[in-house]
Amino acid sequence: MRSARRPQGRRISISNQTETELGFRFGLGCHCGGAAPRMQLHISPSMRSITISSSNEFIDLMKIKVAARHISYRTLFHTILILAFLLPFVFILTAVVTLEGVNKCSSIDCLGRRLGPRLLGRIDDSERLARDFYKILNEVSTQEIPDGLKLPDSFSQLVSDMKNNHYDAKTFALVLRAMMEKFERDIRESKFAELMNKHFAASSIPKGIHCLSLRLTDEYSSNAHARRQLPSPELLPVLSDNAYHHFILSTDNVLAASVVVSSAVQSSSKPEKIVFHIITDKKTYAGMHSWFALNSVAPAIVEVKGVHQFDWLTRENVPVLEAVESHNGVRNYYHGNHVAGANLTEITPRTFASKLQSRSPKYISLLNHLRIYIPELFPNLDKVVFLDDDIVVQRDLTPLWDVDLGGKVNGAVETCRGEDVWVMSKRLRNYFNFSHPLIAKHLDPEECAWAYGMNVFDLQAWRKTNIRETYHSWLRENLRSNLTMWKLGTLPPALIAFKGHVHIIDSSWHMLGLGYQNKTNLENVRKAAVIHYNGQSKPWLEIGFEHLRPFWTKYVNYSNDFIKNCHILE
Repeated sequence: MRSARRPQGRRISISNQTETELGFRFGLGCHCGGAAPRMQLHISPSMRSITISSSNEFIDLMKIKVAARHISYRTLFHTILILAFLLPFVFILTAVVTLEGVNKCSSIDCLGRRLGPRLLGRIDDSERLARDFYKILNEVSTQEIPDGLKLPDSFSQLVSDMKNNHYDAKTFALVLRAMMEKFERDIRESKFAELMNKHFAASSIPKGIHCLSLRLTDEYSSNAHARRQLPSPELLPVLSDNAYHHFILSTDNVLAASVVVSSAVQSSSKPEKIVFHIITDKKTYAGMHSWFALNSVAPAIVEVKGVHQFDWLTRENVPVLEAVESHNGVRNYYHGNHVAGANLTEITPRTFASKLQSRSPKYISLLNHLRIYIPELFPNLDKVVFLDDDIVVQRDLTPLWDVDLGGKVNGAVETCRGEDVWVMSKRLRNYFNFSHPLIAKHLDPEECAWAYGMNVFDLQAWRKTNIRETYHSWLRENLRSNLTMWKLGTLPPALIAFKGHVHIIDSSWHMLGLGYQNKTNLENVRKAAVIHYNGQSKPWLEIGFEHLRPFWTKYVNYSNDFIKNCHILE
């Protein structure tokens, strides 16, 4: 009897049956939207091949051929274990490729070429191309552009030239750089030309306003009613009565003056207490007088006077201003070529715009300097509100006469704090040249500036100071230094002269900047007591900002025959 032996490695014997009958498979699927890729494992009945495939177009991902017909259970177990470990990884790669639309691969080699660089942190062809092009751009950025290099006028022409001339990458980069630099120069020159044209438009008199002044002047000579006394004789004592609210306006613009007066009267709770003192030059006096003689603002009272009618305004009392108007250097600065001597390649458009603004001819006008002589021109008044001609009054200003200035002379809004950094960021360094020793010695560049345009003046306190003498003294110094201490008009010497005499009032009384930029907050405009179109874009000019103009035009009397006949702002 033969003893039983434990078999040394059991083997499985499979007869030659077809794969269709005995073959088996299992699969994994992912429903990722659309046709879901499905992984399938095929083991042939002959055990000679094991195949991993995808259901998408029946791609064979892995095919293993077994040499022997007979395999052990242990070998089969190890094989299945390895496949179970690899299968999810291969499935994930296939899913990624499928989702990206790369499902044409027919082998692991294709997947490797597609996914290998990404898995290993390598860059693809597009990234390599961008890196190479960036390197070429760096090289040509320091090269001289050849003289006479013909540049395309557009991008499409550049593409056409590339095709026709077979540019290499370096030539293309050089032409592209030359084109960009040319376009930048053209844009810069256009910007400076725009600023110059805007400056000329702001400095000129619109045709309609010129027409209005001429027609009213003619009316003054032909119509006795236009020449009637302002105010009527029985109201003359009111002009020096401090129980009334006295406003002072200095202007040669009839239309602007009419808006200031009308807006102040219509916004007042006590219009019968308002007295306007309008000062104008000799050439505008007849037209200004005609307008207010023919267009009453009763119960408010209006006085119109020309500078030639003030006995105090003599050459002896204002010698510095005469020197300012006659100084050859000053006249060239304000009326000469504003581009000559300016290096436009080293100056920004914003700085250039600021320089043009400071060279407005109005800054050497006597009318612009008259505010410094208010105590002498109105010796019987104790307190006044001074208004510029480019403002609109939207709220009752009566409470201003109750503001306690604390012994100070000038009640003003400061301009170094506010939401609008373009308008409300002005400190002394914005107005003065601190490289000048006198300026550096006497002024602090970080000191906050204040605004002209709507000011409450205590004339009693003013008369006890030497503000006017200080103003004259600094004007002389600036003339001697050939205007190197400051450039901008009447505010810089006033900032010095009123130093220590300014009482800051709430900013809601006076909103500035409506002539500077069109990004002004409309809600803030509506809330302000006085809005100020300081800057070049005045509301009566075509360059004025359209969305800000209605706040001003609402006080223009378009039914007036003179306004209609001169076609103002049609």
